[in-house]
Amino acid sequence: MIKKQFLIYILLTVISLTQNTYLFAATEKFVERKALVITDPQNDFLSPSGVAWPMVKESVQKNNTVQNIERLFEAASKQNTLVFVSPHFYYPYDQKWEFTGKMETWMHERNMYLRSGPLTLKGFEDSGADFLEKYKPYIYRENTIITSPHKVYGPENNDLVLQLRKRGVNHIFLAGMSANLCVESHMRELIEQGFKVTVIADATAAAKMGELDGYSAAMTNFNMIANDVITTKEAVKVMRNE
Repeated sequence: MIKKQFLIYILLTVISLTQNTYLFAATEKFVERKALVITDPQNDFLSPSGVAWPMVKESVQKNNTVQNIERLFEAASKQNTLVFVSPHFYYPYDQKWEFTGKMETWMHERNMYLRSGPLTLKGFEDSGADFLEKYKPYIYRENTIITSPHKVYGPENNDLVLQLRKRGVNHIFLAGMSANLCVESHMRELIEQGFKVTVIADATAAAKMGELDGYSAAMTNFNMIANDVITTKEAVKVMRNE
């Protein structure tokens, strides 16, 4: 009889704890931890001397992309917001791949984003792979994390997701280059990984190649997939908690 009463007591205790845990989980407030993620803020896309400039110039200038990315960096710096830079680097051995997509082939043929190697900065400064000069004060600061490089377009093979999770980030403000390639690929993967992703539409741009308009293609998918699509002005206000 005592044993039976004891078992009933244990069962009721377990049920009570389970209910309390459920109620706590259901009422616990979701806390957003924001971060700015910038892809490819590099010379080959954003400088007039870059190899891709002739293709992206129109879109970059129309969107005021260079200045808008700088505004995002500045706002994040003032608010002490974490910034993650996902760069695009190629090394000599990457150019020996046995097959590539059309844009990969185009980039390799022009030595786009090419560095001497992963463990040397020889020839890096002011090269196409280097960061835009005006961004460097923001990139080379304590609250900016430069991830390992992505190699094609998305972050599946670099450590961006790991770094975001280790810092407790769950809401990403996404910008950078190029809209329909690296930005869109990052958006898709980060959404799949369970992050809230807000794309900043005028802090990116894309190539025009004949009838192909990369920016228009990207905007269609941003608006269909991202949690939100906003302007730089709106993003800065959110960062300032206005």
